[in-house]
Amino acid sequence: MKQKIYSTLTLLLLLTLSITTLSFGSEPKKAENFKLKDYNGKEYQLSDFKNSKAVVVMFIATQCPVSNAYNSRMAQLFQDYKGKGVTFLGINSNKQESIDEIKEHAKSNKLDFIILKDLNNVVADKFNASFTPEIYVLNGNSEILYHGRIDDGRRESDVKNKDLRAALDEVLSGKTVSVSETKAFGCSIKRVN
Repeated sequence: MKQKIYSTLTLLLLLTLSITTLSFGSEPKKAENFKLKDYNGKEYQLSDFKNSKAVVVMFIATQCPVSNAYNSRMAQLFQDYKGKGVTFLGINSNKQESIDEIKEHAKSNKLDFIILKDLNNVVADKFNASFTPEIYVLNGNSEILYHGRIDDGRRESDVKNKDLRAALDEVLSGKTVSVSETKAFGCSIKRVN
């Protein structure tokens, strides 16, 4: 009899813990504020963009062929959404890519959005970013609304799902992002340690 009571109590305790975990798990994750300089030495921090309808944080690279395959798409996304209250922040966290290289790469690929250098990959570590390109869409409160890929095809001709566009369109329409997580793919971020 005691065994049955203990089993029932254990089951109830586990059920209670499960429900508690589920309710806490529904809260959106928040990005920590950060401060970085762009390739011209101008300093920005994430909180500067709290009045944006959305902030797209893109971990990108100059030497990664996958990230480079997305250059024209990133440039087009910026052009299509910049007038709609969306801020784009490119972040380069690769240890071997210099500020001069980032500046030249941005110019030659018409990447007109802000690109920041993440020395010592501090911001990549805060976001737990692993790839270039890897995307995070935040609201003005720095809550992460979307995390993952730009779309599902390295070659533009293979794209079936434009995940980032879909997420931005839902955010701008005041809707909840229906697909908030996709699998990012690309080159690994080359960290200092």
